[in-house]
Order: sequence, then C-alpha cells, then structure tokens
Amino acid sequence: MTQPAVSPLAEAVARDILVAEVWAWARRIGVADRVREIHVRPMKRKWASCSSRGRLTFDAALLHQPAPFRREVIVHELLHLKVPNHGPLFRALLKAYLAEAESPD
Repeated sequence: MTQPAVSPLAEAVARDILVAEVWAWARRIGVADRVREIHVRPMKRKWASCSSRGRLTFDAALLHQPAPFRREVIVHELLHLKVPNHGPLFRALLKAYLAEAESPD
C-alpha cells in the first residue's frame, strides 16, 4: 500500500496520533491491560494484525487514511483481544462499538 510523500515530522506526528487512538480505544473496549506492543510499519497485504500476546501492528499507510476508516481497523484489531475469531459475537461487538463512536453524545 503506497504512502504519499510527507515530512518526517508529519509522519512522526501521525504515528503518535494513531498510537494515541489505539490506546484510547483499548481503554474504551476494556483491553488496555492486554496490549503489550504497538507497531506501525509498512505491510504488504493487511491494514493491521493482532497477536494473541497483545502485539498490534498497523500498516504505515493507515496513517494517511480517513479517521473513520482508521477507527474501524483499530477497533477490529483490539476486539481480537476479546474474541479471537470473526464469528457472530465479534461482528456484533464491532458493529456496536462503531455505532457508538458515530452517535452524537
């Protein structure tokens, strides 16, 4: 996934924002204690991955995607720390968290 050319400072700020979003969602979902590592690096085939040990890896190209898409990827990966598969419970939780994020407070 190609990335637009940006300054190193802008890239670092975007990474910090993404990591902050991950931690905010981890607390909201209740899995912050399970997150061990957060990495941002180029990935060839996926937007992100999550290991059972709590290692989250996000594609660097995600830094340049719209916030709603980033949110969906972040929530999807974090939910794997609660539900390891893509079954009905996983899909229901994903839908509920994303709907909650979209509703005005």
